[in-house]
Amino acid sequence: MKSGDTTKPPGAGLQRPVDPVTLEVIRNALNAAAEEMSLIVMRSARSPLLREAGDLSSALTDADGYLVAQGRDIPMHLGVMSFTVREFLKRVPRERLAPGDVWFLNLPEIGGNHLPDVKAIRPIYVDGSIRAFAVSLAHWADTGGARPGSYVADAVDAWQEGLRIPPLRLFSAAGADREKLEFVLANVRGAPEREGDILAQMAATRAAEERVQQIYATHGSAESTAAIAAIHDRAEAQMRAALEAVPDGVYTGEDWLDDDAAGGPPVAVRVRVTVQGDHATFDFTATDDAARGPVNTTPYIAAASVFYVVKALFGPDIQPSGGCYRPLEIVTRPGSLLDPGPERPVVGGNHETSQRIADALFLAFEAIGPQRLSAGGPTTSGLMLFGGRRSDGAWTTLYETHGGGEGARHDRDGAPVIRVHMSNVMNTPVEVIEAEYPIRIECQKLRHGSGGAGRHRGGEGLHREYRILGEEMSVTSMFERRVVPPYGLQGGLPGAPFQVTVVTHDGRAYALPGKANIRLGAGDLVIVESCGGGGYGARQADSPPDADIQSKELKA
Repeated sequence: MKSGDTTKPPGAGLQRPVDPVTLEVIRNALNAAAEEMSLIVMRSARSPLLREAGDLSSALTDADGYLVAQGRDIPMHLGVMSFTVREFLKRVPRERLAPGDVWFLNLPEIGGNHLPDVKAIRPIYVDGSIRAFAVSLAHWADTGGARPGSYVADAVDAWQEGLRIPPLRLFSAAGADREKLEFVLANVRGAPEREGDILAQMAATRAAEERVQQIYATHGSAESTAAIAAIHDRAEAQMRAALEAVPDGVYTGEDWLDDDAAGGPPVAVRVRVTVQGDHATFDFTATDDAARGPVNTTPYIAAASVFYVVKALFGPDIQPSGGCYRPLEIVTRPGSLLDPGPERPVVGGNHETSQRIADALFLAFEAIGPQRLSAGGPTTSGLMLFGGRRSDGAWTTLYETHGGGEGARHDRDGAPVIRVHMSNVMNTPVEVIEAEYPIRIECQKLRHGSGGAGRHRGGEGLHREYRILGEEMSVTSMFERRVVPPYGLQGGLPGAPFQVTVVTHDGRAYALPGKANIRLGAGDLVIVESCGGGGYGARQADSPPDADIQSKELKA
């Protein structure tokens, strides 16, 4: 299968030239509208996962569904939303759309990633015609399924992972469609919280509609439409210039998932990159077959990871838009880990396999640009999910990701406890956790000594302890870098692997697998120790073994 924008959006290059100043005004206004969408969701959502951790993203597309603006959100979300509206339009004809509509969907095969990331899509009309679409993606803390939080570690098919929502119009100009909304809420845990999050997404798209209509009113329909086409064309030119600066050739890389989430061996992501002039092909057909467990992902995630890496390494100033993808060809193989088909479970692949794709790509380019790279870092969500009921009987789900040590670079040590690459989620403050959930945080500190040694040392991971206070709680793990640690570069050593330990109320301790669902009770303790970053460069022969550790402590 091939994915990616290898052809121009309809109308590209056919619009009249736009004054450069006007173009920048419109471009920045569109970006501001997307950023405002994210702020609205964070300020009005019910779940801490959205209002505290910010596990959400926002985007605007043109009338044909090609990305034109995005918030400063999460790369894996934003890359996927480059395709969501275009896939949506293949299933919902334009004649079915109307002003005031907000459609919701979460099917991975419709320009998506996994079921908890639910997209709200609003067509934006100006003078009776669709001129843009607003897309609000929010991670719902529960979408039903076999386990609280909708992460089913032993899932073997897509239906175990929760409610599958095809394009569904939940709002129209008349307001909420209560019949459909009640159907959705009846199939998820924590319905009041989910309804609040749905309303927040709807409100965000409505604000975007107002901003886009203001742009068209200020600059006129012809000028605004021409500016959007020019944004695509300029992004294409920037991407082509970035690729031309990369030496022509073939570059190969691979990285490994710890396992297939079903007791199997490590699973490989392999890429072959062919750069020729201002075009590049990213061939993932040698990647292993689809996994039995929920670490598969979609071709849209593969494309998102490709765009992120190319932009990060070769064109950091490229404006993200549909035009960026025109010089890129992404090839995946049906039946593989990155193109498994709609029946396979994918919930962990969103944030675990996407990072394996990115790391495989970074390693592919090590030969031509090691000074642009960081050593391996916390390229895992480090997810721990706690689900249960409060004393009042209400469902509560804490979805907490854990940063780790950044990989070192050629000129510095790695930063401690950070998230890198495809992720950009904040942690939930201790005070919020203890106020909202039957959990007490007993310890939070750096995981000293976890960074890999080298000329520059990898960053330190995190040590955090969760004490269960409720009578019974479901606990889910979904993390990587437990078996395959963050890699060192240029002779640097790997960082310490991720590990989670459970200590029961009677003192019995055991290691928790990277993908597991268990039940704990009052007094049980979960100890999370996130991975350290990889080191960069071989240590000098005359350097004392702990010189870099001592130096780091003095700086601290």
